[in-house]
Amino acid sequence: MTLKILSPGLSTSIQDLGRPGYFHLGIPIGGAMDRFALRCANMLVGNPEGAAGFEVIFMGPDIEFGRDALVAVTGAELPPKVDGEPQSTWTAFPVKEGQTLSFDFLKSGARAYIAVNGGIDTPPALGSRSTYPIGALGGIEGRAVQAGDIIPLGEADAFEPGLSVPKSMRRGPGTPAELRVLPGLYWHRLTEGAQAGFFADDWSVAPEADRMGYRFKGGSALEFVDREQPFGAGADPSNIVDGCYSYGSIQVPGGLEPIVLHRDAVSGGGYFTLGAIISADMDLIGQLQPHTPVKFIQVDMDQALAARNERKNMLGDIRVHLG
Repeated sequence: MTLKILSPGLSTSIQDLGRPGYFHLGIPIGGAMDRFALRCANMLVGNPEGAAGFEVIFMGPDIEFGRDALVAVTGAELPPKVDGEPQSTWTAFPVKEGQTLSFDFLKSGARAYIAVNGGIDTPPALGSRSTYPIGALGGIEGRAVQAGDIIPLGEADAFEPGLSVPKSMRRGPGTPAELRVLPGLYWHRLTEGAQAGFFADDWSVAPEADRMGYRFKGGSALEFVDREQPFGAGADPSNIVDGCYSYGSIQVPGGLEPIVLHRDAVSGGGYFTLGAIISADMDLIGQLQPHTPVKFIQVDMDQALAARNERKNMLGDIRVHLG
């Protein structure tokens, strides 16, 4: 059984929880920018949490269904419609064979996730169906979906509509969005004033924000501790001899505008990184629109691990709630 893409929206791609294990080869984990939202969407329709669904940016697609299905839309508040009839987000609803799923205008957030019972059944690449365009991996021929694409679905068990994740259990960025940072290997390269200023300044999301990374603007330029640049690092003090980038690393080319590396980012390069966004907050970045105000919050390792455990418990509570 299949889905037919009538209109792809602004940018709609197939994503699951990614392809770990290849970062040392320069292939990023990829997968959903907001893993929490994708997991919830899959739970609502009875799929394994890592099943492939659609990641939608800003504007929803129009999709014709080739079989009866159960659907859930989570993440950004992008109101779904079935043959023009409004449906609720974060709630499982039925779509009949021949009906069309479409969307109203975006109300909040940036990325919505569409799960269909049975999951999307495109061929996996390196163990994942996630679309990675730079490597032409996953999805439909390694690209975002296009009008006319026929998307295969997996076999689905019977599952009742109406399950919902209540607002108290949903997770999204506040205003301003607070992103917790664990200072890293090159933190010492900044002066004490620059270190304090990075966390004191008010930042906002720049227009350059995609699956590879989010740029932030508005704060003061960073000052670096004077040193003789090592051979191969170049003259700019923000340059280093090539190093590895962890997931969520914050690089600041020229000391001017921080860039948080996200799902499809490169694994290494020649810019220093001042630290990394903690794993518990990476999903929030995927829901930030351009010009959203942001504060970076310094944490230590114990706080980062506690936040990761809290996020794990949130998912556990939702599993219990949905039965």
